[in-house]
Amino acid sequence: MTLTPARVPATGVRRLTATLYGYSFLDDFVLLYPVYALLFADTGMSLWQISSLFALWSITAVVLEVPSGALADAVSRRLLLWVGPLFNAVGFALWVIVPSYWAFALGFVLWGVGGALCSGSFEALAYDELDRLGAGDRYARVMGRVRAARLAATMASIGLAGPVVVLGGYPAVGAGSVLACLLAAAVATRLPEHRTRPEHGGDGWWVTLRTGLAEARGNRSVRGALLLIPAVAAVWGALDEYTPLLARDTGVAETTVPYLILLVWTLVTAASLLAGPAERLGTRGMAWLLAGSALALAVGAAVRTPAGIALVGLAFGGFQLAEVLADVRLQHRIDESRRATLTSVASLGTELATVATFGVYALLGTGAAHSTVFAVLAVPYLVTALALARSRAATARP
Repeated sequence: MTLTPARVPATGVRRLTATLYGYSFLDDFVLLYPVYALLFADTGMSLWQISSLFALWSITAVVLEVPSGALADAVSRRLLLWVGPLFNAVGFALWVIVPSYWAFALGFVLWGVGGALCSGSFEALAYDELDRLGAGDRYARVMGRVRAARLAATMASIGLAGPVVVLGGYPAVGAGSVLACLLAAAVATRLPEHRTRPEHGGDGWWVTLRTGLAEARGNRSVRGALLLIPAVAAVWGALDEYTPLLARDTGVAETTVPYLILLVWTLVTAASLLAGPAERLGTRGMAWLLAGSALALAVGAAVRTPAGIALVGLAFGGFQLAEVLADVRLQHRIDESRRATLTSVASLGTELATVATFGVYALLGTGAAHSTVFAVLAVPYLVTALALARSRAATARP
């Protein structure tokens, strides 16, 4: 049967989005996620050594984030998306085959390299391929579902890690994690890529990086979109790490805490699926979304009850939705040839702001309850909402 011209793009969009969702799920379906800290401790690592491993992971991501984005604009993005999971697979294999401090350290470096290669590359490829198919307006909806697929994979890995450890110990969860990485790499090879890469000769990577950063400095619209992403993503991304402590402070039994955390992430996942309709909110609507989510975060933390944790989950869902919309704003403002570079610049800003939030939390948390710190850290979102509202008013003013 001959396909009509209208059906060819529709088929292409379905094939593209299904591949993106499958890749995202497998990339985050890592059974080691909920137990790797236990693996380190059981191997004899001290708290200082474990902390140094986490720091090494963050440093690797920060150092490579922007250069890897420039690389993705100079070479095949699909290539980086299937090579990245292979780095992760090698690192996870090292952890369970030769468990030791240096093997853990090398594994985190490889994980950081793999993550950096895929960061920016994924969003750039998804946007450009959707745009080629005449479906660029679906980017927000697709990325919302991508986030939902990643969250579903994380929750599934949390649920399966316990039984797998019981059955086969750390080698079993390591093998499962390596298998997921290999499957993600295989799925990445099925992603389409039709862009025409710029010809810069031997210095293409450096030229791409330089021109991308120049655009970030010189274009006010692009600069604002770049700054909005870490402003939205960093604080709640850091608070997530402390949510179990906040839940425990509500007075529930220890065994109830995981269920409250599952409730939080269920709400976040549901919010991700609303990204398509939410794109119509505009700047003023996004400001209201951030302000309402900040209020829910402050009140939910302050009441110190299980119902309050549900409010925190709603707030996190709002921030997740705003994060997707901020990414959409950036993608609409940047050129195809520098898309991965500037997306990686935004990711770098998020990484640095998240690290700063960890520091602020540690400083405030020495003399205040978790509920108080959560409420205080809702303030940056109110500031961001006010800035968005003022920028919208300035744009509307004659």
